[in-house]
Amino acid sequence: MTNPIDTVTQLVQAINRGDLAAAVALYESNAMLVVRPGQLARGATEIRDALAGFVALKATLRSETQQVLEADNIALYLGRWTLRGTDPAGQPVAMNGESTDVLRRQRDGRWLIVLDNPWGARILGSPEQSA
Repeated sequence: MTNPIDTVTQLVQAINRGDLAAAVALYESNAMLVVRPGQLARGATEIRDALAGFVALKATLRSETQQVLEADNIALYLGRWTLRGTDPAGQPVAMNGESTDVLRRQRDGRWLIVLDNPWGARILGSPEQSA
């Protein structure tokens, strides 16, 4: 039986090898991905399009697991990640973040991503924006 960390590891590997189909298969069909603060992708088609942007960077994504909390068939994955790549103009790209992801155990024992927030608390914006 897999565990939530296996699913995140498989996602990182799929993105690094440019395998969008394998990456999207790790999400539930109605999952949501925070593409960037303020931009959401919902469902397989939108998630595939969003992940294609990362793959286009010919990026190397690395993830460092920090903590996984499980309750029954739900897991909260907390981790840090870095991404290094090259944009279409040939310029280097470097990004990083702190993921907060929710996964659900499926009937077959696999864990799939339900909510993928690679930006952590950054989605809250600055205190000035929320006032």
